[in-house]
Amino acid sequence: MAVLARLKDDIQGVFHRDPAARNTFEVLTNYPGLHAVWLHRVSHRLWNANWKWLARTLSTFSRWLTGIEIHPGATLGHRVFIDHGMGVVIGETAEIGDDVTLYHGVTLGGTSWKAGKRHPTLEKGAVVGAGAKVLGPITIGEGAKVGSNSVVVKDIPAGATAVGIPGRIIITKTEQLNDTDPTHKKIAQKYGFDAYAVAPDNPDPVASAMGIMLEHMHQMDAKVEEMCRVIKSLGGDVCTDNMHNITVEDFADTGLELTPAQQRKEAHDSFDPAI
Repeated sequence: MAVLARLKDDIQGVFHRDPAARNTFEVLTNYPGLHAVWLHRVSHRLWNANWKWLARTLSTFSRWLTGIEIHPGATLGHRVFIDHGMGVVIGETAEIGDDVTLYHGVTLGGTSWKAGKRHPTLEKGAVVGAGAKVLGPITIGEGAKVGSNSVVVKDIPAGATAVGIPGRIIITKTEQLNDTDPTHKKIAQKYGFDAYAVAPDNPDPVASAMGIMLEHMHQMDAKVEEMCRVIKSLGGDVCTDNMHNITVEDFADTGLELTPAQQRKEAHDSFDPAI
């Protein structure tokens, strides 16, 4: 019964983090990340029972079947989700906590040939984006995120987001907790799970430049609206026509998504404080 309960727990973890998952049968039969985790649990028990060769053989079979290589000595927690999975490599002394998410091409590797702890520790709820490399006996804190294609060789504190080569922290847990803007919270609720661990601070350069410009325009709009209200209160007759607000529909035929600044403006314009 304990095994069945854990299988159900794993499947529910997929539904919570993958909107493409439609039903239990599909998850059971078409998610190689789950298959790799389940086979690893068997090989890990064999490894701990000193059946080393058999454990490695089962691990090799799992790699052939799923494209995911997990050393049988690695430790995995509950509801570990490897999405897509192809090319994931997890080293012998890696420790992965509960509710951790890894995407394709992730490497949890070592930087030394010396025996002992030489692979990363990922604490509860950490997310490692596609193609990222986390190297050495470092710790990725609880709820931390590693951006796609980053190379991380130093500890990341809990709740922080790191991107780049070498990985640098761009958002800390304190900054997230101090962000009380209701429009930002509404956007977070709208978009939900950050599938590829890419922060709003890490778009492509063109989107970043456009975002800065649009953010400035939005601030200017707010100042103009404030001036109009003051002039009207003094009896002036200005700003009688409302400006058109930018919405998602305006970009429907462009093939582009709104930049973070545009998303914040759209959420601000549609935000209802009574909700």
